[in-house]
Amino acid sequence: MNEKVFRDPVHDYVHVDHPIIYQLINSKEFQRLRRIKQLGTSGFTFHGGEHSRFSHCLGAYEISRRILSIFEVKYADQWNSDENLLTMAAALLHDIGHGAYSHTFEGLFGTDHEKMTQLIITSPETEVNQILIQVAPDFPNRVASVIDHTYPNKQVVQLISSQIDVDRMDYLLRDAYFTGASYGKFDLTRILRVIRPIENGIAFQQNGMHAVEDYVVSRYQMYMQVYFHPATRAMEVLLQNLLKRARTIYPDQKEYFQLTSPRLIPFFEEEVTIQDYLNLDDGVMNTYFQVWMESPDTILSDLAQRYINRKVFKSILFTEDKRKDLAILKELINEVGFNPTYYTAIHQNFDLPYDIYRPELEKPRTQIEMIRKDGHLAELSQLSPLVAALAGTRYGDNRFYFPKEMLLATDLFSKQVEEFTSYISNDYFTGKKDSKEQL
Repeated sequence: MNEKVFRDPVHDYVHVDHPIIYQLINSKEFQRLRRIKQLGTSGFTFHGGEHSRFSHCLGAYEISRRILSIFEVKYADQWNSDENLLTMAAALLHDIGHGAYSHTFEGLFGTDHEKMTQLIITSPETEVNQILIQVAPDFPNRVASVIDHTYPNKQVVQLISSQIDVDRMDYLLRDAYFTGASYGKFDLTRILRVIRPIENGIAFQQNGMHAVEDYVVSRYQMYMQVYFHPATRAMEVLLQNLLKRARTIYPDQKEYFQLTSPRLIPFFEEEVTIQDYLNLDDGVMNTYFQVWMESPDTILSDLAQRYINRKVFKSILFTEDKRKDLAILKELINEVGFNPTYYTAIHQNFDLPYDIYRPELEKPRTQIEMIRKDGHLAELSQLSPLVAALAGTRYGDNRFYFPKEMLLATDLFSKQVEEFTSYISNDYFTGKKDSKEQL
């Protein structure tokens, strides 16, 4: 086939010269990704972050294509070019199972985007499966096994999923570009020059260590500054509580939801088919939320209005030893007239920027290996003091979310507001006051 190109702000061009890849891009399941935002609720914080999972998957594919073209030329004795199409297909399809507002939705309705990805790839009822099966009868299952990390060739698996893979490399650069967060950028060109296949996976030449180091730090900074931003998490909490309310009242208001949000019914009923899952996207969900703004249920309508109009919950930090004392704040919130079930939330966000291989863990991470001049391998944190400082340490915080009204003095609830704010110092929850303080 004649080469097709997609203009891309991150990679300049995405090149497609294999008919199977082009057909996959044009499948209805892949086109659906245009209607799902890559960053979910982060667009409410960083207004440029409106890009889609479609563009991210194209970007991950493009990085895999570039890596493979290097492997074919420079490392033909260590890389089997018969794996090229499999690797590129897995890179392209790795997120095809993401649903509307996927991470929030998954937590509430028990869906799993990785399992759904595998199901879309292997199910005979999808266009994606019909395209993949043209290669070989077992080709869909092989692609799915890469997503599942069970494919026997660890080189392929690590290119798609590891601590430095095509997925992470693209989303860091893409999310940094669209959010305007320059600290997410790193030197991809240099990384592509030093990446190489080894017997049991992927490694990097030591002379490119600082580029890899920069990537790890960029990832850490993006999580701390963008993905874990308090306002983004506040909108996530709102979304979570909005859907929780809808699910709670559904048994008593089935006709209302059948009329206003029919595509959510299978999820409320817990009888979801692949087609039900694929029928949902961010646009469908947002339309439902706008209809719910006029719901006779006051909590549902209020939460929907807050979400659609970006009326963000406020938050304070707390430490684990103060968690049980949060009941005091919930009681005050209840007294003011807000149901704590739907107007409060505890949100924890922690990330492990980098970790060494720990086989005892349930899901051990593959560590980043550097190839020294003598050909021996060394784990990245052994060579980089910067990465060593980040390795094995979780970063993030615990936040308690509540309505903004709890910080606004009113004549009617001034006593509750005053008491509420007395428990907060420098955005931290101070916990229950002892008797001496109260006297």
